[in-house]
Amino acid sequence: MREFIHDAWHGVMNAEKNPLKHIPDQNVRHLILQILAWMWCITFSLYFSSWVVFGYTVVAHFILILAIFVTVITFSLTKSSYSWGYHSVNRAREYTIYRDKDGNPYKVPLPKGDPGGEHD
Repeated sequence: MREFIHDAWHGVMNAEKNPLKHIPDQNVRHLILQILAWMWCITFSLYFSSWVVFGYTVVAHFILILAIFVTVITFSLTKSSYSWGYHSVNRAREYTIYRDKDGNPYKVPLPKGDPGGEHD
């Protein structure tokens, strides 16, 4: 039973396993998933003959799917953004920019092996 629930969940909610995987734009996938959720809200509300149920289910589906969407996007961005490891901007450039007494900028090379930034 546990495996059935796991497979059913991923069959609907996992964007790499459900039929929406063929849509390349993740925003369009999210929109279609929202429309389907609202369709099911309407279906259950009509089944129970209550517009109050409709209101509750629309809000609940919207919050649930939005939370899942934000989590997936956050994980995806983190994976792609920090796959090389974290470095501050100044350390990535290997120099910092100072200004002289007249306000003119000049480059100062940072020492090798120095972690820089908040580690000073």
